[in-house]
Amino acid sequence: MKPTLIILAAGMGSRYGGLKQLDEVGPNGEAIIDYSLYDAIRAGFGKVIFVIRRDFEVAFKERFDSKLKGLIRVEYVYQALDKLPAGFKLSPEREKPWGTAHALWMADGIANDPMAVINADDFYGKKAYGAMADFLNSSTDDKEYSMIGYNVQNTLSEHGSVSRGVCATDSEGYLTTVVERTKIKGEPDGIFFYEGEERHPLDPKSPVSMNFWGLKPNVFGYLTSGFSKFLADHGQELKSEYYIPLLINDNIVNGNIRTKVIECDSPWFGVTYIEDKPVTIEKIAQLIEQGVYPKRLW
Repeated sequence: MKPTLIILAAGMGSRYGGLKQLDEVGPNGEAIIDYSLYDAIRAGFGKVIFVIRRDFEVAFKERFDSKLKGLIRVEYVYQALDKLPAGFKLSPEREKPWGTAHALWMADGIANDPMAVINADDFYGKKAYGAMADFLNSSTDDKEYSMIGYNVQNTLSEHGSVSRGVCATDSEGYLTTVVERTKIKGEPDGIFFYEGEERHPLDPKSPVSMNFWGLKPNVFGYLTSGFSKFLADHGQELKSEYYIPLLINDNIVNGNIRTKVIECDSPWFGVTYIEDKPVTIEKIAQLIEQGVYPKRLW
């Protein structure tokens, strides 16, 4: 039984200005998602599930179906605003997606093995996939989840604020809380997260989630109940979102799970803003020069 990789790729990239999931950053037109797949395959993942919007289907299948044939099983699921638990109806004024936890919920019934979940537009690095695969292959406790952790100082953009799950851990390295902070910025006098106009300092070495989670199949039961509660409380708010860190945090607090923070020195970078792209291209080129990746992946 090989673990599954779920790639969250349904976002519209409003801050980026386009379909950044497939934007080319490698020397032969590779996107960040290509490097994620390459790393996952060599780490031993057996299936990939793309969570996309229906109108991305043709672009994704044309790009990935032929190149991944024989390397890893491929499935597609489609995030849509009106895919809600029984008893809930979509507000006709709602336009904003429901968030990363809702995107993950799309894979219910398709992901039946231990799984990792990642963002399509984040580069996590070879070591991170190896460490996650080792965890998923060795952990036999259904209550034990995991997360690849990065220092917040290594995850910022020079071009604007970022959203991160800020974590606290116990003496054994398990999460005690994870709180989604949707506006974190590096400024001349330090790193801060904002709540409205009020700013709060963050230790540069604070561990943050970059949405690289190791989960067990029972997560979908927690998702269904958690998302139902979220909708009951916030479903009529037009911009509220249900994030994976909120799902994880609630179930840690309730005693349903414990989540190991896997510290990894693998490099992280991403393309939150279009201005981040040249830096990403340069970092990919450096990794190719170091022999971490071949010049042509596929």
